[in-house]
Amino acid sequence: MEKIKCICVMRDLYRSLALLETRLSETYGLSLNEAMVLCSIGEETVMAGVVVERTGLTASHASKMIRSVEEKGLLVRTLGEKDKRQMYFALTDKAKEKLEDIRKHGIEIPDLLLPFFQ
Repeated sequence: MEKIKCICVMRDLYRSLALLETRLSETYGLSLNEAMVLCSIGEETVMAGVVVERTGLTASHASKMIRSVEEKGLLVRTLGEKDKRQMYFALTDKAKEKLEDIRKHGIEIPDLLLPFFQ
């Protein structure tokens, strides 16, 4: 019975995360993964590997999310100065404003997730 309860709890967590993502998308125009990419970069200029490490996304999924936020004008990429094969990413002013807006106004957290934010 304990294993079934675990699956049911995971289902409820998944549904709560989906609701959180819906609210994030409707309010700020970002998916949860896109927001995680922005947060993982912050004020730094980083390589894609840092985004992968900080978000836990696979390299291919992180690449898609990086491209997505770049297409929204939230990310700028530059070539490395010493090694032109290296690609670096930084937030645009628009992205910084969006993150500040999220910090300032927040988002309604589903009840099941509230303990994780206290």
